[in-house]
Amino acid sequence: MADAPGLALLDDEPFVSLTTYRRSGEPVATTVWIVRDGDALYVTTGATTGKARRVRRDPRVALRPCSRLGRVGEDAPSVSAVAEIVTDPEVTEQVMSAFRSKHGVQFRLAMALERFRKKGGGRILLRITSG
Repeated sequence: MADAPGLALLDDEPFVSLTTYRRSGEPVATTVWIVRDGDALYVTTGATTGKARRVRRDPRVALRPCSRLGRVGEDAPSVSAVAEIVTDPEVTEQVMSAFRSKHGVQFRLAMALERFRKKGGGRILLRITSG
């Protein structure tokens, strides 16, 4: 597992496999959009998702570059980090702007489709740092 410099290796990745941990310690990997803002990487997710619940209980995460469909290369590095939930509206707007800038139309369409499907709970950010 890599440390802080490892997070920088993920800056240009459009997607990463984010691993969070169940109470049992079992890892759960999910493909997510990622963006850097300042000294942290950010992930956006639904407020009521499993990964959000798991991060609330256990902030440990692991990140690996992956494809849009979650395919992780055999030699893909794994970066250990910690995540925290961000609720500050100013930070949220700044980071969501970074997501729109980095991921463009694809991100905007995904967010529009999500709003159309009316998933409850809204969106949150996970701030990921080397811990």
